[in-house]
Amino acid sequence: MTGFSRVLTVGLLVIAAVLGGLLLFRQGQSPALGGEALDTPLALPALALVDDRARPTTLAATDGRVRLVFYGFVRCPDVCPATLASLKNTLAALPDDQRGRVQVQFITVDPVHDTAPVVRAYLERFDPAFTGLTGEAATIDEAARVMFVANVKPPLESADHGTDHSTHLGGDTQTAGDGAAGDGAANAQAAGASAAVAARMHGDQVSVVDGQGRFVRVYGNEAVVNGELDRDLPRLIREYAAP
Repeated sequence: MTGFSRVLTVGLLVIAAVLGGLLLFRQGQSPALGGEALDTPLALPALALVDDRARPTTLAATDGRVRLVFYGFVRCPDVCPATLASLKNTLAALPDDQRGRVQVQFITVDPVHDTAPVVRAYLERFDPAFTGLTGEAATIDEAARVMFVANVKPPLESADHGTDHSTHLGGDTQTAGDGAAGDGAANAQAAGASAAVAARMHGDQVSVVDGQGRFVRVYGNEAVVNGELDRDLPRLIREYAAP
C-alpha cells in the first residue's frame, strides 16, 4: 500500500468514526416533548380553594410533585370520564418510583354541585390517588382564566340550578355532546323548569404544573388520548418534579 493509500484509508476511517458517533448521538437524543410549552413558566396565584377532603388549600399549593391538572365536573357524560380514565392508565403504566412523583388533580367547574365529598367519591371511581379541588365559583373562574381554560357559563339554568355541561372546548379538539344536552333539556322540562338547560363549555386540556407550582405546559385532549402524554411523562417527571 502506497503512502497516499494509507493516508486515504486512515482519512476514510476517521470520517466513518465521526459519522458513526453523530448517528449514535442522534439516536441517544430524546424526541421533542409534545403538547405546547408556555414561553415563560407561570407561577400560579394562591387562590383560596378547598380540596376533596374539605381542607383549605390554594391553587399554588405544591408538594414538589408534577401536577397533571384537568378541569371538569362530576356530571360530565363524556370527555371528563374518558380523560380521567386515560390518566388512570397513564399513571398505572409508570414504575412505582415515578408514580410517586406525579399528582393528577381534578378541578371542578361546577362547584355548586361538586362539593368536596362529591368530588372525592367521583375520583374514587378512577383512582384513589387522584386529588380534587372545589371552592367558590368566582375563584374557580379565576383559576380557569389563569390557566387558559375556557369556562363558559350557560345562559339558562334549570329550576334546581343544575347545569348540563355537555360541551367541551379544547386546545386542539372540540367535542360536543349534543345528545346529552338534549336529554338534560328534556329532564329539566319534565321537572317543571321554565326553560331548557343550557350546556356549559369548558376546556378539556391537561395542564402540567411543575414541582415549584409553575404552569409550564399544556396537552390538548387529543394528545392525551393518543398517548403523547404517556410517552412524555417520564421526561416531564425528570425535568419538572422537585429533586
